[in-house]
Amino acid sequence: MKKFINILSAAMLIVFLNSCASAGLIPSEKVANLLQSGEFTFMAEKANPTNYDVVNVMNSLPTSSSSRMLDLDYGYTIQLKKSEFTVELPYFGRMYNPSYDTSKNSYRFTSKDFSLSEHPGKKGSTVYTIITKDQPNIRRIIMEVFKNGKSYVSIDSNDRATISYDGYIMENVAPKK
Repeated sequence: MKKFINILSAAMLIVFLNSCASAGLIPSEKVANLLQSGEFTFMAEKANPTNYDVVNVMNSLPTSSSSRMLDLDYGYTIQLKKSEFTVELPYFGRMYNPSYDTSKNSYRFTSKDFSLSEHPGKKGSTVYTIITKDQPNIRRIIMEVFKNGKSYVSIDSNDRATISYDGYIMENVAPKK
């Protein structure tokens, strides 16, 4: 009986670990098709501010930690199309020129005048460098997309500290009419 319980426990552990490992991954063929089309959406899951003063302030708040605060809800995206580039991401970090208008303190803009360069990265990833010409405060956005759909985005700006985001790519969603 004891042997049966050990075998059953081991089987349950293997099933549990296998289900956790495959969560959130999309087939590499679909990722390749999305990258080849040049139209996809980056869905942010976690923000990573580079300024540790911000992380220390978040950790000093009672009953919370910075790791929980920086996990993002569904809906923070970068949408890349052939003629348009839309960014809707929160910002956590040091701003050198803050605005009293709170809607301007996050990254929310649409660019129709941008340049996009693509080159292969390490371990089979694809790296995109996006430079917007109609957004004066954004220097560049670097997006690295891996074969499994996971992605890393870094935004370098003139008026605030650099921030990065972890997430995944998916197909663009058609707008509701």
